[in-house]
Amino acid sequence: MSASDNIIYDSDDQDDFQDAEDTPVSENMPLYQALEEAKKGVDFFFNNQFVEAKSLMTPYANISMYHSLGHSLFLYMEAMLTFEPDAIKEASRALKQTMNVCNRYRKKNTFGESLGKMVKKVNFELFSSIEAHAELCHAESSLLKSLLTFVEDETLASFIKAGIKIRSCFNSYKECYQILIKKNWEKDPTKEHFEGGVRVGIGVFNLMISMLPGRVIKLLEFIGFSGSKQKGLQELYLGCETRGIRQVLSIMAILGYNLIALHVLSHREGDIKQCTDIIDKRLEKYPKSVWFLFFKGRLELLKGNLDASRNWYEKSWKSQNLWPQFHHICFWELVWVHCLRLEWREALIYSSELLQHSKWSRTMYSYQKAAILLMLKEDSIDTVEKEEIDKLMKDVPKYKQRIAGKSLPMEKFALKKAERYFYQNGNLILPVIELMFLWNLFKIFNNFSISSKMLKLIEKTVENLESNAKTTKYDNDNKALALLLQGACLRHMGSPLLALNCFETVISMNKSLVEDHYIIPYAIVELALVEWSNGNRQKAILALEDAKKNYTGYSLESRLHFRIHTALTEFKTEMKSI
Repeated sequence: MSASDNIIYDSDDQDDFQDAEDTPVSENMPLYQALEEAKKGVDFFFNNQFVEAKSLMTPYANISMYHSLGHSLFLYMEAMLTFEPDAIKEASRALKQTMNVCNRYRKKNTFGESLGKMVKKVNFELFSSIEAHAELCHAESSLLKSLLTFVEDETLASFIKAGIKIRSCFNSYKECYQILIKKNWEKDPTKEHFEGGVRVGIGVFNLMISMLPGRVIKLLEFIGFSGSKQKGLQELYLGCETRGIRQVLSIMAILGYNLIALHVLSHREGDIKQCTDIIDKRLEKYPKSVWFLFFKGRLELLKGNLDASRNWYEKSWKSQNLWPQFHHICFWELVWVHCLRLEWREALIYSSELLQHSKWSRTMYSYQKAAILLMLKEDSIDTVEKEEIDKLMKDVPKYKQRIAGKSLPMEKFALKKAERYFYQNGNLILPVIELMFLWNLFKIFNNFSISSKMLKLIEKTVENLESNAKTTKYDNDNKALALLLQGACLRHMGSPLLALNCFETVISMNKSLVEDHYIIPYAIVELALVEWSNGNRQKAILALEDAKKNYTGYSLESRLHFRIHTALTEFKTEMKSI
C-alpha cells in the first residue's frame, strides 16, 4: 500500500488533469475538480465530518456525476441504517438521478443497448476519460439501486428483478475492466481513480460469489455469474495500492472479508496481521473514524482481547452522534463481548438499547434479550424480570420479517426457540451460548481465560441434564445441544479427543431428536474439522460430504452450507498440493 495515499496528486498534477481532459462535466465542474472535491468528501466522511461531506456533494448533485454519486451514497446509507420508508424512497430517487446524470456523459450506442453490441464490437480504446468515469459511476449507482430494491419491495418478483439488475451491474464492471486495460491512459491522472473503482467492484463480486455454496454457484454460473476467491483478493490488493478516491473501498472490503465474512461463514481465521497493519495506518489518518474504530474493536475481539475490544467499540460509537444507527452496530458487538465474559447484566444494557431503538430485526433483539435474562442465576432474577422474559418471548413472532415471501432463517430459529421456551415451562438450555456457537464466536475460545469459564458452565449443564429425570419430549434435543456446545468448546481449546467423543455421542442420537435436527449436521461438520486437524484428511472430507448431501430441511441450513463449502474448497485444494 502506498505510503503517499494522503494526497491524490501534487501541485503540478492539476495541469495534468486539465491537459488530460478539457471537456467539462458541466459548465462549472471540470472532471479534475469533481475528483478533487470527491477526495475531500471521502476525507470528511472518514473523519466523521458527515455534514461537511454532504454539504460538499449536494450543490452539484444534478450536474456532476461524482457529486451526484456522493450525495446518493449518503442517502443510501441512511436508508440502510434506518429502514425508514421515506429514507428508502429518497435514496431511490437520488440514485435514479445519479444514473441520469451519468447517462449524459456515457458513450452512446454501447452499454445498455444489447442489440447494438451484437452487431458492432465496442472499441474500448476510443473512450474519453469522462465517458470512462461515467460508465463506472453508472455501474456503482446501478448496483446500489439494485441492492436497495431488496428492502424497497420484498416480493419475490422484486427479488428476481433485483438479481437480474445485479447481474447487469457485474457485466458493467467487466466492461469497465476492458476500458481499464485497453484505453490509452498515458499522462491521464484520472486513471488511478477509475482503476480503484474497477478493482474494488471486480474484487468484491468475485470474492462474494466464491464464498457461496456450490449449488448456488452452479445456478449463478448458469445465468452469467462466476467468481474466484484468488481473483477477488488480487483485485482488492491492487485496489489498495491505488491512490484514488476509491482506495478506501478496497481497504474496507478487505477488512470486512477478513474480520466479518470469513469469521461468520468459515472455519478459519482471516489475515489478522494484514488487518492490524491496515487499521493502524488508517487510524493514523482518520483517528476519529467510526468505521476504523469499529474495525479495531472487531480485530481485538477476534484476538480474544475483550477489554481492548470493548474500549474500541465504545470509542467508535461515542465518536459521532449524527447517525445513531452506527451506535447499534457497536452495541450488537458489545452484547457478545460481555456475553463471552459471562457478564449478563452488562450485556443486557446493550441488548435493551437494540430492542428499543434499532429496527433491523426486533424479532432477534426480543429473543436475544430474553435469552440473556435466562442466563442469570435463579437467585439473581426477580419476578418483574421473569415476567419480562415471558413478554419478550411472546413478542418474538410479532415482528417477523419476510423478504421475497420468505422468513429470515435466524428469525425462524428464534420463533422455534420461543415456542420451546413455553413448552418447557419457561426454560431453555444455554440459549446465549447456542447463539454464540451459531455466530461462530467459539473461535475466540482459543483464549483460555475466556473458554475455561464457558466450558465449566456448559459442563455443569451437561451434568444436570444427565442426572435429572426425564421431564419433556425434548430431553434428548437438549442433551444433544449441550454436548454439541461442549465439543465445540473443547475443539477450540485444543482437546480433540474429548471433542470427538462429544460429537460422536451427539451423532448417535440422531433418531431420538424431536425438533433440533440442525444439531446433527452441525456436529458432523465439527467432527470433520477435528479429523482434519488430526491428519485424518480423507475422513474429514467424507464427513463434510455427508453433512452436505444427506441432511436437508433443518434450521439454518444455508449458514452451515457456507461453512461446508469453504472447508471443502480449502481441504481439496490442500489435498491436490500434497
